[in-house]
Amino acid sequence: PMVGLRRGERPYYEALLRMPGEDAELVLPESFLPAAQRFGLLAEIDRWVIEHALGSLADARRRGRDIGISVNLSGHSFSDPAMFEFIRERLAHNGLQGGEVMFEVTEQTAVRHLERADPLMRGLLDCGCHIALDDFGAGFSSFGYLRHLPVDFVKIDGAFVRNMAADRLDQAMVRAIVDVAHTLEKRTVAEY
Repeated sequence: PMVGLRRGERPYYEALLRMPGEDAELVLPESFLPAAQRFGLLAEIDRWVIEHALGSLADARRRGRDIGISVNLSGHSFSDPAMFEFIRERLAHNGLQGGEVMFEVTEQTAVRHLERADPLMRGLLDCGCHIALDDFGAGFSSFGYLRHLPVDFVKIDGAFVRNMAADRLDQAMVRAIVDVAHTLEKRTVAEY
């Protein structure tokens, strides 16, 4: 879970996609997503994940769990003109409020698809959903992008966080990302 440092904050659980393999093994996305991309299936997979993740969240909330869910979006979702309406419809269908859902976009995807990503991201924010910039620092690492990206959370890449206690450079990187994000009124999440 992503757990806030403030007391009483709702934890968010990230929906992670795995494919059942032989002998009940779980196949990780890096093994099957390249093929899905080659055949133009990523937006369809995003829709499937959103539908199932929001349904699971609604079930958990009906059972009295005050949790939220975080769902990754691929760059292909930004090319889907009906994605925003699909998400709004799934939220309403499941009786969910936007603030119970966070959508994550990797730094590289957000920058690469900035023009197409902006309307969907702003629409989701207007619906009350949270938007997280995932893996910040692993890609282009330009603080200038943070000023223009419509996100309210910055997830600091775990490569900086994992050895932060022993590595002064990692400490400085994390401190810099946190300082810039907070100056821009964005919350931070430390992976790992």
